[in-house]
Amino acid sequence: MPQPSAQTSPQALSERLGGINIYLVGMMGAGKSAVGRPLADALGYRFVDADQVLEQAAGRPIPDVFRTDGEAGFRELEASVLARISAWHSLVVATGGGVVLRRENWGQLQQGLVVWLDAPLPLVLERLNADPTPRPLMQASTDPAMSLAELMAQRQPLYAQADLQIQQDGRPAGAVAQQVLEALPGVLKDR
Repeated sequence: MPQPSAQTSPQALSERLGGINIYLVGMMGAGKSAVGRPLADALGYRFVDADQVLEQAAGRPIPDVFRTDGEAGFRELEASVLARISAWHSLVVATGGGVVLRRENWGQLQQGLVVWLDAPLPLVLERLNADPTPRPLMQASTDPAMSLAELMAQRQPLYAQADLQIQQDGRPAGAVAQQVLEALPGVLKDR
């Protein structure tokens, strides 16, 4: 396997990034948290899971926020948490799957680099079925595959606004993080 050049080494990439945040977007189950950790480690950045920060801010789990405040209340809290996270620097942030739905969130996201982890529907379904974490948008559904397909169709044009699209095909998280690292120089050149 070829060694990274001095210009594409994780340390050089970190220096070129200059502390701007990297925001991972994509559907629930796309692997944002799993990929974010090794990506942050490679760059010497901190990893932040926006859903965990949201739960800490709310003082309760996300399903409870949805149950008591509805999706609109959840999205409002999500926007507030994103604004707080965006004030920090040198972060890799795993965002919630619906963060792209609010225009105001894009103002925060575009302060950094936005990376879309594009996972196909069968992979997302497989991961969600294997994950015991409750997903409020899927819990009430009588046909989770159809609901997920509708969510994907709604969100894909928004995810496509990302600076970088990475096909998530079920490879290990470290391999996907490496693919992001290899693609970053091209994105940085365009900035």
